[in-house]
Amino acid sequence: MHNKVLVSVKSNYMADQTLPRERYVYSYTITIANVGDQPAQLISRHWLIRDARNNLQEVKGVGVVGEQPHIDPGESFTYTSGVVLETETGIMEGTYQMRADNGDVFDAEIPAFALVPPHAIH
Repeated sequence: MHNKVLVSVKSNYMADQTLPRERYVYSYTITIANVGDQPAQLISRHWLIRDARNNLQEVKGVGVVGEQPHIDPGESFTYTSGVVLETETGIMEGTYQMRADNGDVFDAEIPAFALVPPHAIH
């Protein structure tokens, strides 16, 4: 039996909700793909969010966007959420705790991704 979940992320700068020098708002869309051979349920999330001043915010919680999706092999679950930073740029990464139908509990890595407005990319 093989438990494998791949996580992909796309972030988006929300200029219309940002107040420069006060708060910087980003949305991110996550796709969680079950590429293993066991159905699995997302139990919890653990985020590490770091801004440009190296301030670390740790976020833990049950499920994502009010759900604990059950993902069959070959299927995926996509959701969009958001984050507010005190600096213009930042980085997010983390893990999802998953439970396979066979009872195995495992972590799915959320790869580090940048929170950067388009005008800041050189």
